[in-house]
Amino acid sequence: MVRAITILTGLTLLACACTTQAFPTQQAVPGGLVIIPVAKQSQAAPLVYYAGQRVTIAPHQGEWLALVGIPLDAKPGPQQLEVASAGQQQTISFAISHKSYRTQRLRLADHNTVEPDEASSARIIQELALQKRLVRQFSEQETQTEFIRPVAGRDSGRFGLRRILNGHQRQPHSGMDIAAASGTPVRVAASGRVIYTGTLFFSGQVVYVDHGGGLLSMYAHLSQIHVQQGEMVTQGDLLGLVGKTGRATGPHLHWSVYLNGAAVNPALFLQKGN
Repeated sequence: MVRAITILTGLTLLACACTTQAFPTQQAVPGGLVIIPVAKQSQAAPLVYYAGQRVTIAPHQGEWLALVGIPLDAKPGPQQLEVASAGQQQTISFAISHKSYRTQRLRLADHNTVEPDEASSARIIQELALQKRLVRQFSEQETQTEFIRPVAGRDSGRFGLRRILNGHQRQPHSGMDIAAASGTPVRVAASGRVIYTGTLFFSGQVVYVDHGGGLLSMYAHLSQIHVQQGEMVTQGDLLGLVGKTGRATGPHLHWSVYLNGAAVNPALFLQKGN
């Protein structure tokens, strides 16, 4: 069975309905997310997939809602969810719109972080595979969708920026940069489980947190890490301190949020005042 929905109408209704539950804001564009009703809550929780990846679901006002992260490289136009519920399979169609992101030009003095040597390139390949596995994890723990800003500071690098480093085009910016002094405390945006801590070539000292059901966050360029892998953390707990490890032009926090393996705009998870 194929069921089509009108995203514009759905966005308006769900944005109003979900506000009291601190759901993220919908934005049906590459790097954004949509929230789609997929089954009645009287039924068992459905299995939902988008582009082969399992999708976060959450209960709300008698329905199961799918929180669908849209990759930055997704093509505007029609999209489909695959839903298995109550022994039945159905396809739900929705559409995403075009969005233009700004271009940012940066110059770094450390040329090896822009044009890595052979040894660094081999390390980067291994780390990219690791990060891909991390962000695609799907735990059955209850999803925590209410986020706070992890550090106070100035937004210094917007999500989706098309970056040119030392004249070379790079991948779009997959998170939010928040400028703050070295040593500023970094707090976990939502409760969850620490699934990785370590030092990566580009991200420096980094922490990944699983918030349940395919929703994860990442905190990079830290000067210190104050949590351990496997540790359960509560919203607001100290994760570490702001730094400039890895590829960074100055002290700041790079904060990313992932849904169904796709990096989405973290600002969509912040309520007014955060």
